[in-house]
Amino acid sequence: MITLYPEDCKGLSRRDFLKKTGTGLLALLFLPLVKESAPLSAADLPHQQGRILNNQTTLYNRPSFSGELIQMYWQDLIVPITGITVGDDEPSYNRVWYEINHQGYIHSGSVQPVDTILNPVRRRVPRIGRLAEITVPFTDAVWTPKVPGRIAYRLYFGTTYWVNGVFEDENGKIWYRIPDDKWEMSYYAEARHLHLIHSTEIAPISPEVPPEAKRLEIHLEEQMVMAFENDQAVFMTRAATGAKFRDGDFRTPKGQYITNRKRPSRHMAAGDRAAPNSYDLPGVPWVSYLTKSGIAFHGTYWHNDFGSPRSHGCINVSSEAARWIYRWTLPQVPIDESYWSEETGTAVMVV
Repeated sequence: MITLYPEDCKGLSRRDFLKKTGTGLLALLFLPLVKESAPLSAADLPHQQGRILNNQTTLYNRPSFSGELIQMYWQDLIVPITGITVGDDEPSYNRVWYEINHQGYIHSGSVQPVDTILNPVRRRVPRIGRLAEITVPFTDAVWTPKVPGRIAYRLYFGTTYWVNGVFEDENGKIWYRIPDDKWEMSYYAEARHLHLIHSTEIAPISPEVPPEAKRLEIHLEEQMVMAFENDQAVFMTRAATGAKFRDGDFRTPKGQYITNRKRPSRHMAAGDRAAPNSYDLPGVPWVSYLTKSGIAFHGTYWHNDFGSPRSHGCINVSSEAARWIYRWTLPQVPIDESYWSEETGTAVMVV
């Protein structure tokens, strides 16, 4: 568990949160309340599959990096998650481990929890486009369905895209056309792998609360994001904020900001496609910007290791948490808009 929602936060004030943080108790709220010998079963988990995130990942006989190596898994392998438990004290910021196929344990930071859900296919979409979400572990987008072997990008579970066209190939398979929002190009993904999002799924949360009563806090030392309505806590999630790397200092700057710009989907990349060492991340979901330079809350699909700084300035959270922040903060974004900006937004404090 890395996120607490209103029903979990009921009765906790900001003072309560800070007190728990100061005593170290807050971290316990983000660990499954189970013993190492009694993990939660698959039936209790929101996702019962996992996608291996690293080039290679080790399966251990117990939830510990000092355990016995059972076997190696490779990037993008899909494995069954059969339990979740708390492991050794290291790494201290993330002690959650997944039981894999009742055979052994993988550290949660190396696994993206996923589903495999196939969707009804639409043969028409509005010319302005429809927002869509990948609902399978991954799908390979192609430059043209006429040559399905030419892969453009691998699109991952939970990522979001605009769909503005439909194509049926000679075998009767339906593809959605995705216009890239960074480069001047389009590619196609198998239609049943994308869920076309309805406006009710991103409807505003707590719209009755006055704008001045909403506030987000990013606590860098604890790597926590907290949301408050007046002084009542309504949401908390673990995060991975900006870090200092060999090539530069990208630590998330302290200060006061507002979430006045949003995108439901963004292709984030450094430099251009010809840059061999740059990051290239299509479909980053639920982006709520804090600064003109691009620092933002957003969903994360390339790691699941929250609790320690590791980004290039942004506030990495799970895709589920990013969607909640996107819906709860102002401004409210119309369902048919791929980018929205206003003069005002929800207050954010980085401390």
